[in-house]
Amino acid sequence: MSTNLDENLTKLDGYLARFRQDGIRNHIDGQSVAASSGESFETRSPVDNSLICGVAKGGAQDIDAAAKAAKAAFPAWRDMRASERKAILNRIADAIVERAEEIALCECWDTGQALRFMSKAALRGAENFRFFAEKATAARDGQSLPSATLMNITTRVPIGPVGVITPWNTPFMLSTWKIAPALAAGCTVVHKPAEFSPLTARILMEIADEAGLPKGVWNLVNGFGEDAGKALTEHPDIKAIAFVGESRTGSMIMKQGADTLKRVHFELGGKNPVVVFDDADLDRALDAAVFMIYSLNGERCTSSSRLLVQSSIAEEFQAKLVERVNRIRVGHPLDPATEIGPLIHKVHYDKVTSYFDVARQDGATIAAGGTTPESKGYYVAPTLFTDARPDMRIAQEEIFGPVLTAIPFETEEEALEIANGVAYGLTGYVWTNDITRALRFTDKLEAGMIWVNSENVRHLPTPFGGVKASGIGRDGGDWSFEFYMEQKHIGLALGQHAIPKLGAN
Repeated sequence: MSTNLDENLTKLDGYLARFRQDGIRNHIDGQSVAASSGESFETRSPVDNSLICGVAKGGAQDIDAAAKAAKAAFPAWRDMRASERKAILNRIADAIVERAEEIALCECWDTGQALRFMSKAALRGAENFRFFAEKATAARDGQSLPSATLMNITTRVPIGPVGVITPWNTPFMLSTWKIAPALAAGCTVVHKPAEFSPLTARILMEIADEAGLPKGVWNLVNGFGEDAGKALTEHPDIKAIAFVGESRTGSMIMKQGADTLKRVHFELGGKNPVVVFDDADLDRALDAAVFMIYSLNGERCTSSSRLLVQSSIAEEFQAKLVERVNRIRVGHPLDPATEIGPLIHKVHYDKVTSYFDVARQDGATIAAGGTTPESKGYYVAPTLFTDARPDMRIAQEEIFGPVLTAIPFETEEEALEIANGVAYGLTGYVWTNDITRALRFTDKLEAGMIWVNSENVRHLPTPFGGVKASGIGRDGGDWSFEFYMEQKHIGLALGQHAIPKLGAN
């Protein structure tokens, strides 16, 4: 990857040339196809609102064709030797690494994410495929549970064709995170990526096709949630839906899938606390707090968007925080020096910037940022709200941008009450050098994932997911297989045990 903006722009132009000429098409049953309606929509770069290319606008008819292709391909993929599936997944991982630069530059241009973070997105995606490739051979493993009369054994079998709906933030990595375990389990897939960022989903589909994935095993349909997404969640041939996105959309998907009894896995929103006690290593806590809200443009579900800092250190800590926030480099996402790029789309930009007025109206202080640099793109200065109360909208609602709300607390009990006092429960970050306090606090903290004296460090075998409005189910390791597979019990008689007789006399 070049360290020069102009070189990266030149390389990007070469990668985008074919998309500008041909657009982004759907991929159904092994074939690259236009939408059945012939319609398309535009994807534009948040950097300068320039047109990237046209995208096939899939609808119910396209979803139906993809679902039927996935259903037809399922028996052969399910019954393929796990070692063969493993080999295909590893070939996909190899090809991802080979095209890592293309993936990173296209992702930055399509999403506005800074290259310093996206440069590793492809490698993390390859890691996801390799991890689940290794687990494919043991995905069906079960238990032996003997009783007095039976040898009871369990096994797991793939659930069938599944729908995967991925978001616009870090779309490549999140696509691999969902699709790799589905394929490793033996499921077939219909993938609908977010309409705001379709580029790398198409590249990933091409990689899988060239790696020898049988036709129909993985299908790609672009489109909008109200037509393609709804059709996917309602389709009777789709047995489960894995969705990453907003909590309200997750609720809608659950309703849409109810008639066909869809199994669902939801990774939804967050309003995650980072709790800093006065005995913490404050320099490290500051580094982690800044990183976890301002990296990835703040457009991440695990961001530490609420800073709960103990009153005895709040003034000093916030002064250092303001200084750091004001030094964060906002700029072109393909410039390796950039730390924050533009937000994904005008719709989201308008949402994030609306909270500047909300903060003022509710009586909070904008201690840093709260401005929008002049640009053709959707840039927002990294922002810090102070003097906030737990009941303010800026402390309750997911903003999903580079915006941090600081709230002071006096006691451990008050910190816990504030931390738990939101609808969400995805992650939490606790900074203290008192191990007994850490154990007490994490036990009571309502979150699916908690890091103590650390930023979010993802370990693939561990469970990933939230509680309350932040989601249902877990990703990672065997937890992924629990979603994509059905548990089966088989009881084998050990002898001729007594069987109750009815109607024998």
